[in-house]
Amino acid sequence: MSSSFDRTLSGEDVLRRRASLLQRLHIDGPLLLLLLTLGAVGLFILWSAGGKHWGLLFKQATSFGIGLLAMVVIAQIEPRLMARWAPLAYTGGVGLLLGVEFFGYTAMGATRWINIPGVIRFQPSEFMKLIMPITIAWYLSGRSLPPSFKHLAIALALIGVPFVLILKQPDLGTAMLVLVSGAFVLYIAGLRWLWITSAVAAAVPIAVAMWYFVLHDYQKQRVLTFLDPESDPLGTGWNIIQSKAAIGSGGVFGKGWLFGTQSHLDFLPESHTDFIIAVLSEEFGMVGVCLLLVVYLLLIARGLVITVQAQTLFGKLLAGSITLTFFVYVFVNIGMVSGLLPVVGVPLPFISYGGTSLVTLLSGFGILMAIHTHRKWIAQV
Repeated sequence: MSSSFDRTLSGEDVLRRRASLLQRLHIDGPLLLLLLTLGAVGLFILWSAGGKHWGLLFKQATSFGIGLLAMVVIAQIEPRLMARWAPLAYTGGVGLLLGVEFFGYTAMGATRWINIPGVIRFQPSEFMKLIMPITIAWYLSGRSLPPSFKHLAIALALIGVPFVLILKQPDLGTAMLVLVSGAFVLYIAGLRWLWITSAVAAAVPIAVAMWYFVLHDYQKQRVLTFLDPESDPLGTGWNIIQSKAAIGSGGVFGKGWLFGTQSHLDFLPESHTDFIIAVLSEEFGMVGVCLLLVVYLLLIARGLVITVQAQTLFGKLLAGSITLTFFVYVFVNIGMVSGLLPVVGVPLPFISYGGTSLVTLLSGFGILMAIHTHRKWIAQV
């Protein structure tokens, strides 16, 4: 009887020690578990979508490891320090975007990268997905809310500069995500509904102006393809038609891992990047997609809990924006692959291949962990 009690007590001690270790490292256990689950699922699906390519798998696993390290490091930073360094980070981020404008590396018709030969190639616009909400949260947290017209105008200017620079690369998907990440901070800060409805009303003339003066021909074609993909089934409509065919052919339970035909017979382009959920749907069916969505929803729910429990205005604004922007990531990718939205080049979080995006996502969750585990800091930013 006593030995059984000792074993139970020993097990409880182990759990206590694990919890204590996570607390000392400022790591949120539920978030970590969900992120590791998504990372494992991503590598599992990438092995099939990438044609059993060891190189892709190794690079993605390495990026995930670097992202986890970045997440742990960022989780150690108190939110007040993030707020203090926000102006410098914003200035540096805009400076890097200007560097892309003048000295950027061009690939596939777009100039989005800074390339240091033999050292690294990275995409500065990815960093703005985090720098933007931090900057707007820092700016608004020191002012009365809801924001006045003056403060709203300044915040919109801070959002607009990187948005325009990223749009010129051109990278509409990332530009929209940067815009959304800043806009969510404004929304959580209590933006007046009059201004929100005014912005919605202004969206139509702005969209018309963008169509004629901003969007490139290939971006316009994406919109036209979204409206009628069958108009060019062997050209611009090919991706959407094949992705919907892959999604539908999976049925309820799918064809089985490595047995997808659309991707393995090269009918589905970009199967390991933006369209990877079509591979998952074909091989694991509706059940597999629903299970993935459950993990995403749990991750978003945890982010919202952290937002509600944040003890500072800066923390609430920042945590809410990161969580809601992550939701937009998932919604836009699944929407565009299933034909509900135009294709804008947004990867599926933790599943699509892409190193910089993966590191940025995990860094964002590191910020959430920092906000949650440094809750004893209650000084106003």
